[in-house]
Amino acid sequence: MKIEEIIKSNVALDDAKKVILNLIYTQNVIGDKFNELLKPFDVSGEQYNVLRILRGQKGTAVNMCDIQERMLAKNSNTTRLIDKLLLKDYVTREVCPDNRRKMEILITSKGLSLLEELDPKVTAHEQIFAGNLNEKELEILNQLLEKYRTFK
Repeated sequence: MKIEEIIKSNVALDDAKKVILNLIYTQNVIGDKFNELLKPFDVSGEQYNVLRILRGQKGTAVNMCDIQERMLAKNSNTTRLIDKLLLKDYVTREVCPDNRRKMEILITSKGLSLLEELDPKVTAHEQIFAGNLNEKELEILNQLLEKYRTFK
């Protein structure tokens, strides 16, 4: 369905505006479906992102700044996210022995188990959206999106 139909626009939209509207609408559709997937597990998309970052550390502690740098949503409140994950026993937080102002975060076995359970569901979610495109189209879309968000 065309974006003009979705937003019920009666005026002609230039291509630059249509791209922005399409990106925003598509992000909302994907995000809504992803949140539906995560809801039964009582984690948010941002919390899931933190857990994936921590799993990628393969048992090495990471500090809050490093987590924040790797977050998809750069405006996330990392401290609040970690606090919520601590309450669910998905992460641990310790004072860094070398620098007492730094906190080191590790994923717990419970957090790893959650990700193992979510992995096939997340993969299926990704494949649902990718299903309308072939491999070449996916490659081109990725190239175009990377090019689009690069400022001159």
